[in-house]
Amino acid sequence: MHLFSMFLKFEHHLYCLCLPQIRVKPDHTGVVTDGVKHSMNPFCEIAVEEAVKLKEKKLVKEVVAVSCGPQQVQETIRTALAMGADRGIHVEVSGKDYETLGPLQVSKILAALAKKEQADLIILGKQLVCNQTGQMTAALLDWPQGTFASEVNIEADKLKVVREVDGGLETIKIKLPAVVTADLRLNTPRYATLPNIMKAKKKKIANVKPADLGVDVSSRLEVLKVDEPPQRQGGVKVETVNDLVRKLKEAGRI
Repeated sequence: MHLFSMFLKFEHHLYCLCLPQIRVKPDHTGVVTDGVKHSMNPFCEIAVEEAVKLKEKKLVKEVVAVSCGPQQVQETIRTALAMGADRGIHVEVSGKDYETLGPLQVSKILAALAKKEQADLIILGKQLVCNQTGQMTAALLDWPQGTFASEVNIEADKLKVVREVDGGLETIKIKLPAVVTADLRLNTPRYATLPNIMKAKKKKIANVKPADLGVDVSSRLEVLKVDEPPQRQGGVKVETVNDLVRKLKEAGRI
């Protein structure tokens, strides 16, 4: 699990998360991350795209990409830089601390960075592998939040957000600084061009540790065991409805 974040200096900042595919260790103490290619999840790409678009509209001054995790997460920071972010911050969390990094610790890191960077806006993907990080970050900062955003507009010192809710769309207006989580309908992320990928290699990525931010990332939880999902069993073909009912009864499903 990694945290990927973007700061916009508009002073606006935005955060999002990335996650590699993983497999369980043979001793079931965790997951294997060695040699895994790190990539950004779709919601985070949308958050990055929105940050870059706000800068292109000259509504923000700077976009800063942030990621928490081991050295490999710099790959995802470079991706954001190639998409248009100005600089990156790598919050180095490795070993056991990385394996047990939870949403509360992540939110504390983001809140501390937002204060240090004097961010006005934090944008994350709406669904993060570390759970409700956006909402907790807003609570720690005591900032208003616009979750599940499908449209974002800056109006002076306020943010107009159209939210995807169960009953349809909800439009709210919140004061800056604020936290926004991006829905799939917010935008379509761009592909990084080769020239921008080359430029991204020259952009600065600062390294910090949680302790530098006054954040303790030691886990409050103990992972007892990690198992892979059980393999799905093959299906059984039946000739008639009566055969289907009989099979379901035998399986105790009806």
